[in-house]
Amino acid sequence: MTEESPERLSEDRNWVRSTQVDRRAAILGSAVLAGYALAAQPVAASAITTDTDGLDAGMTSFQTEGLRMNAYRARPAGKRNLPVVIVVQEIFGLHEWVKDICRRYAKAGFYAIAPDLYQRQGDATKIADFKALISDIVAKVPDAQVMGDLDAAAQFAGADGGNAAKLGITGFCWGGRIVWLYAAHNPRLKAGVACYGRVIAKSTELQPKNPIDLVPAIKAPVLGLYGALDKGITQADVATMNAALKAAKKPSTIHVFAGADHGFLADYRPSYNEAAAKQGFAEGLDWFRRYLK
Repeated sequence: MTEESPERLSEDRNWVRSTQVDRRAAILGSAVLAGYALAAQPVAASAITTDTDGLDAGMTSFQTEGLRMNAYRARPAGKRNLPVVIVVQEIFGLHEWVKDICRRYAKAGFYAIAPDLYQRQGDATKIADFKALISDIVAKVPDAQVMGDLDAAAQFAGADGGNAAKLGITGFCWGGRIVWLYAAHNPRLKAGVACYGRVIAKSTELQPKNPIDLVPAIKAPVLGLYGALDKGITQADVATMNAALKAAKKPSTIHVFAGADHGFLADYRPSYNEAAAKQGFAEGLDWFRRYLK
């Protein structure tokens, strides 16, 4: 978790440092708790709500290992052969803002699907305590399990109006890290947009690799969107990742937004930065349009 220091202790990007809850979770500041509460029910004045006009949008499910996984899907109504964007949740789980992101991509002509990647462990949106969220759910989610579930989501999308040959993935915070991992996992992936996901951290049994470890294996171009004011994902870490990508001659890059903090895209949270969010989302759309032709 975050260090005991004067720094703002609201960075949900430090979702887990080991399979056990760090003792410092108890001192997480009110900002992260407020962020979690808002995740369950966005009420901030800046919160954006995207309507479903012209869309086929709602909950669905698909078969993955051991269960039918719930997911939110949004796609242009009556359209087929759509480029697919898998949307990977924040640390707070599959909540309304994540669903709204799916609708935004659908409005732009994509088939968007957000699987409930915590489903085996529980419903994160019903846990009111951040420490419990980490110990009871997040720390118990194996990377290998997530990779398999994302493969199943892609397969489902390809049989449900999407074109799995035009596959992209985006994710935020916890999901931002997953984007980097999936780009190294799936050779059929065409592009990724990773939003403020950690790239360097302590490895664990369930999360054995970090994005920095997997740079040579990354198969698809990834655009990273990060905030210069993020106190958990340091500028040194971001620079190290960018340098590794360049050294490996990967067509991936990281854009660091000056004045933006962790969670700057999340319009329902105090960390929202409107200018950076608008530019970042537009850059992500352009990235997908470029690579998911």
